[in-house]
Amino acid sequence: MYKQYIDAMYHTVLRIMNNSTDAQDVVQECFVKVFEKIHSYRGDATIGAWIKRIAINTAINALRKKKRNLEFSSDEISEARYAEEEDVADNLLSNKKIHDAVLNLPNGCRTVLNLYLFEGYSHKEVATILEITESTSKTQFRRAKILLRDTLKSKYV
Repeated sequence: MYKQYIDAMYHTVLRIMNNSTDAQDVVQECFVKVFEKIHSYRGDATIGAWIKRIAINTAINALRKKKRNLEFSSDEISEARYAEEEDVADNLLSNKKIHDAVLNLPNGCRTVLNLYLFEGYSHKEVATILEITESTSKTQFRRAKILLRDTLKSKYV
């Protein structure tokens, strides 16, 4: 089971942690939890989805332990609320450039973007996972799109 899911969980956690060493530590901690709690697996979802949920929760808890700020100041929220929405990148940009731009987002934006866009959670689910309001999740996602658009336009267009 470890060999089957380790790579997928590492990449999921890396998108949240934004640091390879931290991601490796979190994945190891995740699998320790998986093996300790395997008896509580109820079969409501696939084993992979169950492990992924543990990995995401473990990564988010690790971020909290590092006291990283997941909230925006009121000025940033106001700015994001009124900023123009556009697509993140056009077809000419490489995945590497987009990936690098995502890695450089502030922690809160990056975490919400990853959970909502890449992991497929709803804003309500993201809010529950991160212990923020649904409105904050939407605002951080919108802010992430704005920052990505601006970064990608300034560097590559």
